[in-house]
Amino acid sequence: MKKILIDEYNYPLPDDRIAKYPLAQRDHSKLLIYRDGQVSEDHFYHIGDYIPAHSLLIYNNTRVIQARIVFHKSSGARIEVFCLEPLAPRDYQLSLGATQECVWKCMIGNLKKWKTGALELTVNTPKLAATLYAERLCTNGNTHEVRFTWKAQDGCMLSFAEILDAMGELPIPPYLNRATEESDKQTYQTVYSRIKGSVAAPTAGLHFTQAVLDDLRQRGIQMQEVTLHVGAGTFQPVKTADANEHTMHTEIIAVPRQAIEAIRDNIGHIVAVGTTSMRTLESLYFIGVQMAEGRRGGEAEGMRGGEAEGREGEEICVGQFEPYEREYTLTTREAMQAILDYLDSTHQTVLHAQTQIMIEPGYEFHVVDQLITNFHQPKSTLLLLVSAFVKGDWRVMYDYALSHDFRFLSYGDSNILFRV
Repeated sequence: MKKILIDEYNYPLPDDRIAKYPLAQRDHSKLLIYRDGQVSEDHFYHIGDYIPAHSLLIYNNTRVIQARIVFHKSSGARIEVFCLEPLAPRDYQLSLGATQECVWKCMIGNLKKWKTGALELTVNTPKLAATLYAERLCTNGNTHEVRFTWKAQDGCMLSFAEILDAMGELPIPPYLNRATEESDKQTYQTVYSRIKGSVAAPTAGLHFTQAVLDDLRQRGIQMQEVTLHVGAGTFQPVKTADANEHTMHTEIIAVPRQAIEAIRDNIGHIVAVGTTSMRTLESLYFIGVQMAEGRRGGEAEGMRGGEAEGREGEEICVGQFEPYEREYTLTTREAMQAILDYLDSTHQTVLHAQTQIMIEPGYEFHVVDQLITNFHQPKSTLLLLVSAFVKGDWRVMYDYALSHDFRFLSYGDSNILFRV
């Protein structure tokens, strides 16, 4: 593969251009429009003016969980356990619904102070009185397997989701350089979030209000949901000189049959809300290829060692470099139909899979025609994705945004891009 020099995807981003808080009205953020090499601006509440009628808008319905738990040992040492993804049960909903114990992959802050034994955290409020225990099982690189058990003081059954709601903190992005505040519990969720599991918000969706959604429906724009639970890897910078030496994080996706049908029937008119929706939708094409060729993700080309193993119930996967291994002749419609045929043959209504796809310059888009997204960090895989979508013209957009007082990153302003 051709080298992708990450230094070529750098730009100056002063701290005062990073939005530390959202605007009071979500849909009043600025909107940059990129089309045919030209840049203009508007406000997000006018976004319907830039989406053709009868388009299909697809957004990520994931909801951010309060995944950061702070324990204090008897010595006073502060230990932070950051839940990344469930391991047992592996399914997000089963794990969050567990009422006795569960195991999660976690990052641990101040690990040197947690040598042995279980950590303990008790909460006693009018709404909930319970104790949570955390036991470290093993270490895998810079993450750890942690078993959580808990009990309510009145003996009632509590789910792990209820425990996190009571004892956890919402994990806002580290580049905000501030503590989570009560207001973040609302502003760092999209208005359509409903499936718990993310540790970071799909931030392109933060600009939508019910009024904007109603306006889009009145214009004849269809809408469908997908689910991709955003992991902490979304904040991981590319640290290698060649971006192709960077290992993409794997994320779990769920796409209902009706959404796949809608994509099949609206090819050429697909609008993705955010890079998470983009990665999900583009992954569908390669999953369809696998289905059409009678293979599964364990055989997927480009999957790095270990990534395709140990994923109970999620053998369907897209490798990091699978899109670049060869030329693909299957049409997008044929790929979607192959998935639908697979779902029918297995009596499933939702496609569950995982993706490690890396979208970078040189990528050929198969599904998405327009992208609504925020402004991304320098030297990030998300900036590579944007560059791929606009055929390298990202600097035109970012230079304009920097010189016209746009606000950057998660709580910042938005842009809508037309595929080049």
